[in-house]
Order: sequence, then structure tokens, then C-alpha cells
Amino acid sequence: MFKTYLRLLGFARPIEKYAIPYFFYSLFYAVFNSLTFVLIVPIMNTMFDPEYTFERVTELPPFELKADYLTSFFNYIYSLMYTEYDRQRVLIMLALFTITISLLSNFFRYMGAWTVESMRARTLQRMRDEMFSRVMDMNVGYFSDQQKGDIISRITADVNVVQFCITNTLLVAFREPFLIIGYVAMMIMLSWELSIFSVLFLPLVALLIGSIVKRLRHPARTNQKRLGEMVSTLDESLAGVKVIKSYNATEYVKKNFFGINADVARLTLSMARRQQLASPMSEFLGITAVGVVLVFGGILVGNGSLDPGSFIAFVAIFSQITRPVRHFVDQFANINQGIAAGERIFQLVDSRPAIMDRADAKKFEGLKEKIEFRNVHFSYDGQREVIDGVSFEVKRGQTVALVGPSGGGKSTLSELIPRFYDPASGEICIDGVSLTDYTQESLRAHMSIVAQETVLFNDSIEGNLRMGKPDATREEIVRAAQIANAEEFINQLPEGYETNIGDRGGKLSGGQRQRLSIARAVLKNPEILILDEATSALDTESEKLVQEALNNLLKGRTSVIIAHRLSTIQGADKIIVVSEGKIAEQGTHEELLEKNGIYAHLIEMQSFA
Repeated sequence: MFKTYLRLLGFARPIEKYAIPYFFYSLFYAVFNSLTFVLIVPIMNTMFDPEYTFERVTELPPFELKADYLTSFFNYIYSLMYTEYDRQRVLIMLALFTITISLLSNFFRYMGAWTVESMRARTLQRMRDEMFSRVMDMNVGYFSDQQKGDIISRITADVNVVQFCITNTLLVAFREPFLIIGYVAMMIMLSWELSIFSVLFLPLVALLIGSIVKRLRHPARTNQKRLGEMVSTLDESLAGVKVIKSYNATEYVKKNFFGINADVARLTLSMARRQQLASPMSEFLGITAVGVVLVFGGILVGNGSLDPGSFIAFVAIFSQITRPVRHFVDQFANINQGIAAGERIFQLVDSRPAIMDRADAKKFEGLKEKIEFRNVHFSYDGQREVIDGVSFEVKRGQTVALVGPSGGGKSTLSELIPRFYDPASGEICIDGVSLTDYTQESLRAHMSIVAQETVLFNDSIEGNLRMGKPDATREEIVRAAQIANAEEFINQLPEGYETNIGDRGGKLSGGQRQRLSIARAVLKNPEILILDEATSALDTESEKLVQEALNNLLKGRTSVIIAHRLSTIQGADKIIVVSEGKIAEQGTHEELLEKNGIYAHLIEMQSFA
């Protein structure tokens, strides 16, 4: 737990940038705030004590932790300014003193709060940057094992909890302790007898509230987990709303969401009940103590051990001291919740991509001869092998098609080339050099993937295309759109290339989205192109336009095509039939037809479809 807390503080680096100024702001705030209440003494004496007489003080009195010191200091200031005593003049000076001290107290309080907010904002920014960066660095397989909503919850909700844990450290370390020390010092100055009771009482308040705080950690952790599940359910429901409605599954989805939401509400109320109990408990104990102080203090006033002004000032201070005590304990509750959230965050931060570049990995400069699969084996999480001893090659400039039954391993083979995954055994080489000898970034810089599921973003058309080449000129973007047969429909849109296409490109048809995906690949101008069933989900008219665009894109490139519709790959230089993770057949279209094997059977089936 303490180790997690120290790691969380690392997000506030350099913490001294905030801690040092906050230390002084809190110190001055505590001093001036305490003095505000002590000024009650001379005001009360001046206004209501009939036996009060002014005594001139010509030398600065030495500091003493006594109530008389403040009166002597005030008389010294008054004696420097005036030679004769005037009650009205004294009250005006006391009022000015009070206003000035209050102004200074609140100024330093504001500066301290601003420092905390600055620390909070920068800490939040750093945490989210680091977590998002970590998520984006993960390999593709990581996201197959994680709920997207849980990841979102950690980057949003958990980070918000943690940032208060970090910033509350300053409050716990400086502001509240300084206030408590300042109030206690002023109370001792006014009456050491009453102060003894107070000092014994305050730890009792802290212990009672602390027992509540200890019970917060478990429900906090569970609540954060369920909140992640709720976000995940919400995301999946919004993404699949058409499917949900087509199956009349609205009530089923609602029931699932309502159940999770009810759990979140229950856990939130459980935490709130414990948290909110701390405040009324401390207030009740504080009022109870004030009642005892009134009785005990009244006795001291009656026997002359304490003057009425000091007694009223003491009660005023004592009624305030439970506030910083309560806040001090509340901050510990927030820190406790923050540590629970921090543990979830560090589960993500400490996750390491399964595929990492070696320190000596070099930059890939481009394909010169061929891509080779050498006895490649692969499985997901050590389960059944998806790829079992596959070997083949793709020469520079060739188009190689992977075909075969669904689930045979075609897409997995294509995902090994850009190193979304690494083989369990065997290797994939480019020009005789293993892919693992190259950095992932340099490999992918020479590749583009056009998949069946087109991934577009809630941005303009131009913004989506620029992902392929951020520094592209408008002329290059237009040319890419022309090659992809996309320019015509783009020009028909209200704002042309500046048109926002909506969430996941929802404002466009499937064929339009696919042509934008191809235009993005064209703009990148990759050496190696991977097409994963890029036309299988399209209607006949859209398929014709997209296929023309693909033919334009394939010219002069080394390509690996995964095809469902075999009519689109008959001109490939090599066709490889993949079945149950193995290569069943390979050759040209004509050669495979002559073998009258799996490929010929697939062609026959599609001809009757």
C-alpha cells in the first residue's frame, strides 16, 4: 500500500515545485487565521470591560505565549501613533488590524489553493498522457483480453480519484497540521488549563473517524471495477445498437446495464455512508466538547483565573479546531481511495507489450528481395495452434493471395507480417533478416493494411486520409482519392474534403468508407500492402468501384491478399490455400484448378452461389 502511494506521488514530479511554496502559504495562512480569533480578546476587553485601562508601552515587548502579549503588542503600536488614549480610536485600530489579518489569511489561503489546483491539473495531465501512451504501445493481442470499458474507466474515473489522493498529500502534510498547531498554540496562550482538555479530546475524534476510513478501501476498489464494467457495457451497447434492435434485445441489454448500475449505486452509497458519517460525528463530538469547555471555562472565569474576553476567544477557536481535524481525516479517506484506484492504474502501467523491440533492433530500410515464412507456428495464449508449420515466400512485386475455409488462419498469417503478433516458433524474414531484428515502427512505416472492417475516426475526410501521411499536400490527398475512386462522392458532400464523417465514419456508406481506407493507403504509398477481405462486405456496385481502386493500389507493390470472393484474386502471382493452420495447396489459379483439390472445390461452390 505504501509502495503504491509513493509511486503515485511520482506523477507529481517535481513535487518540490509545489510543496515548497505550499509550505509557506499554509504556514502564513495558519498564523494569520489563528490571530483573527485571538484579536477577540482586546476587542472584548476594550468594549465590555469597565475596569479596562490603557497602558502606554514604549518598547517592543518580548514574545510570550500568553494572552497578555497580544494586548501589550497592540498597546505598543498604539503608543507609537498616539499620545492620548481614545476608546473609539482603539476600536478603529482593532477593526483595521482584524481586516488586514483576515485579508492576509485569505490571500495565503487562495495562493495555497491555486498551488494545489496547478499541481492537480499537471498531475492529471501527466497520468492520462502516460496511461494513454502505455495503452497505445500495447500489442494487438492485449486488447483481446481486456474490456475496453475497463481501460476507459482507468484512464478517466480512476485517474480522477488518484489525482485527489496526490494533491491531498499537501493538505495532510501542511495546511491542516499547521492550522491545528496554530489553533492549539493560541488556545495555550489563552488558557493552558482548557488547552489540556482539548489536546486530550482531539485524538479521540481522529481515532473514531479513522475507524470509518479503514473500511472504505474494499468497497472503493470493488466500485471502480464495477464502474469499468458499466462503461464497457455502455460502449458495447452504443456500438451495437443496430444489432440490439434487430434482435429485439433492448430489454435484455437494459436489464444487464441496470444490474451493474444498481451495484455501482449500492457501493457508492456504502462508501458515502461511511464518509458522511465522519462529518456529523466530529461535529457532534465538537459541540459536546464545547459544552464541557463552557462549564469548565465558566468556573475559571468565576474564580478570576481567566478573563471573559480570553474565554470567548478560546471557545471560538475550539469550535473551529474540529474542522481541520475533520478535514485531515477526510483527506486520509481520499488518499485511501486513491491508493485503491492507483493499484488498478499500475496494473495497466506495469503491463508490458508481449511484442517489444530489442535494444539492438535496427531500422527497416525497405524490401529488396522477398518476405519468407519459415516453419511458422503460432497460438493464442498457448491454446490450440492456429498456425502449424507454415512456410512460403512472397517475392518483391508479387501478389500472393491467401484463401481457404473460415478459421483456417489466413488473417493470423497476415497479422504476423506487421508484427501485431510474433510466432511461437519459426521465423518470418525480410531479405533473409528476421522481423524481430527490426523495430516495429520502421516495419510498419513501409506497410499498409486495408481490412474488411474499415476504421475511420470522427474527423474530416482530409483528417482521416492524413493518417497515412500527416505532411501530405492537398494535391497529394486529391490524387490519392482519385486513385481510390473516392473523389466523385467526396465532391458531392456539403463541405468536400472538410466534411466530418461522424463516429466511425457513420455518415458514409460501406463502399465509401472502404474507398477512403484505400485512399489512405494510397497516400501512404507503402511498399508492402496487406488486404484482408477488403470487398467481402460490399454490394455488387460498391465492390466494383472498390475493386478498381484496389487494382490501382496493387500496381507495383508487394501484396498479400486474403480473399473471400475468389474471382477477385485469379490474377495473383501465387495463391496459397490455408486450412486448419497449414498450407494445403499453392500455385497459380490455373495450376490449382488442375489439381482439383480444395481450391477447385471452393471455386465450384462460389460459381453456384
